[in-house]
Amino acid sequence: FRHLLLNLILKAWRVYVCQQHRKRNKYDVAESHAKKQQLLRTWQCWLVYVDVQRTKHGMESVAVAFRERSCLGMSWALWRRRHHQNCVEHKMNALALQHWAQNLQFRAWLQWRELYLYSQNDKQKEARAVTHHQQQDLKRCMKVWLGYLNLHRAKRHQNELAQEHHQRRIVQQCFFDWRLSWESRRRMHAHQKDMEKLAGRIALRRVFAHWKHYVVLCAEETRRYQLAEKHYKHQLLVRALLSVWWEWL
Repeated sequence: FRHLLLNLILKAWRVYVCQQHRKRNKYDVAESHAKKQQLLRTWQCWLVYVDVQRTKHGMESVAVAFRERSCLGMSWALWRRRHHQNCVEHKMNALALQHWAQNLQFRAWLQWRELYLYSQNDKQKEARAVTHHQQQDLKRCMKVWLGYLNLHRAKRHQNELAQEHHQRRIVQQCFFDWRLSWESRRRMHAHQKDMEKLAGRIALRRVFAHWKHYVVLCAEETRRYQLAEKHYKHQLLVRALLSVWWEWL
């Protein structure tokens, strides 16, 4: 009977050990599956975050390009309008100068005609004197007209130089504004990259801290299982020894 009882105890202990071994194997499989699922969810969240950041960067680059094109278009339209106004002013000045010269020539011709008609009634000397006088008047008029032409050319040259200087200043100002906006965008992109790196590091630290805490809990639970198993084995041995001792008594 004692041998039979010991065999039953041994069989029960073997069954218990097999059950504990299968339970531990299932627990290890479940733990590995949970870790894989957690890593998979973390990877999917990270992929979604990267896709959102790429979309934001693409939208920002499109908005910046549209703003640059609109600014350049406004500057080009303003320059064309001012250039057209300057061309119209130059044409009007040229037409006014031509009209004044024609009026001056017509007046001189009328005066010459009147003097010529009047000189026909006088002698040849008076005709020569009148002709000489008319020639002197024409020379003076030509001198005045040439002086006016020179003055107008100098004024037009000064206007062209002022216009070129103004255009250069506009181009420089546009370039300086573009450079400042480019520097600000570059600093903003660098700051965003630094923030993304810092967020990634913080997320990795949190994941590592959760994993470390989980490992500690698993180790504590394994130790508790081992202690419980030892206590159960000890109780079985005590009960077996007590039953054997009572049999002997």
